[in-house]
Amino acid sequence: MAVLPAPGRFDRALFFRLADFFAVAVAIALPWSTTASAICIAAWLLVALLGLDVSSLKRELQTAAGGLPVLLCCLGVIGMTWADVGWSERFHGLNSFNRLLVIPLLLAQFRRSDHGTWVLFAFLISSAGLLLTSFALMLAPSLTWRGRMYGVPVHDDIFQGSIFLICAFSLLGAAFDQSAKRQRGMALACIAAAMLFLTNFAFAFISRIALVVAPVLAGLLGWRRLRWRGVLGACVLIGVVGLGAWSAFPNLQSRLNNSIEEFRKYRAADERNQIAEHAAYLMGSLAIIASAPFIGHGTGSIHNEFLRVTAGKSGTAGLAADNPHNQTFAVAIQLGVLGGVALWSMWCAHLMLFRGKSVAAWIGLVVVVENIVSSTVHSHLFDSNNGWLYAFGVGVLGGISLRERKKKDSLGMQTPLAASNASDPHAVLF
Repeated sequence: MAVLPAPGRFDRALFFRLADFFAVAVAIALPWSTTASAICIAAWLLVALLGLDVSSLKRELQTAAGGLPVLLCCLGVIGMTWADVGWSERFHGLNSFNRLLVIPLLLAQFRRSDHGTWVLFAFLISSAGLLLTSFALMLAPSLTWRGRMYGVPVHDDIFQGSIFLICAFSLLGAAFDQSAKRQRGMALACIAAAMLFLTNFAFAFISRIALVVAPVLAGLLGWRRLRWRGVLGACVLIGVVGLGAWSAFPNLQSRLNNSIEEFRKYRAADERNQIAEHAAYLMGSLAIIASAPFIGHGTGSIHNEFLRVTAGKSGTAGLAADNPHNQTFAVAIQLGVLGGVALWSMWCAHLMLFRGKSVAAWIGLVVVVENIVSSTVHSHLFDSNNGWLYAFGVGVLGGISLRERKKKDSLGMQTPLAASNASDPHAVLF
């Protein structure tokens, strides 16, 4: 019989349960609206703190996966002290680090909660709705509302590409898992859904980095299943699919040809375009980092330093930026090698967090690898949408993976008699 809390007594468990539902709301809102996501995140954070188990949070902070994001944020706070810019710029720069603080909180929540899969399904269903809307915009040109760009209803092609890649390769991993369990119908359904997400890239306006991330994730999936044979098979498949897509879909041809043409014009006439801007930001970033390699120029200093190194220069070399379009450089400009080491240590810790064989571990690995690869040409941890996608992805999936690992360890420690009762829904596992 359930025991009701005494009148006036603070019910921490209630807020803990509410935090699960608000996390689901965040997962639904993320693919669609920055404003709605911010509201849901604020609500989740409030109830999560009210239902917080301090000992659980302390445990996560003592791990590399939970502690290193906080360390990187703390370095951002300390970096404010030596930045040669106004305090408004320093606090603006710190805002880029703050979302990392929710990772240990989410790890603590979903290590204890059994509702983590609700969040995953909510995100998948919401993303599927976005996918259908994207196809609808392309298949019904008579619609008065056309979205942000061709086949991109909301946000931008970069964030939509991240969402669709994560969903597609998550489904492919789940298909392998279902096939191993001889659930062939479910496996085929997962493959069909994954193909829909990937097919969208052939028609909608596509981000160029997605064309790099997809082969990396395919190779990673091959390695996870069959090691080097899987990687070889993935390379062959990528080659065949790539040639077929190149022949069948003019959109891909146009995107790649435009990239080559932009690079040619940049080299020949220093013409300003996206390729030229990325090259200029790369060279400017290297010059800035070289002038303060160890501790950087301080939090919030990126734009000021670009103005300094580009002063008096013409053409693309004179472009100043608020964002160097590379996550490592965005951290190193402000915090030097110290910050860069903390960033990569965090990424490595999150890769190790998802070293298991479960579907949740695979999806978490997809989230981290997608972020690392795409962050070579974007500062995704500092971008609002992609940053929250990473923080919630790692936090929720990491918590699920840790919970699964604890459950597996508990079953392994049982006596043969207790193990025989493991299928009993009333058996105590913890």
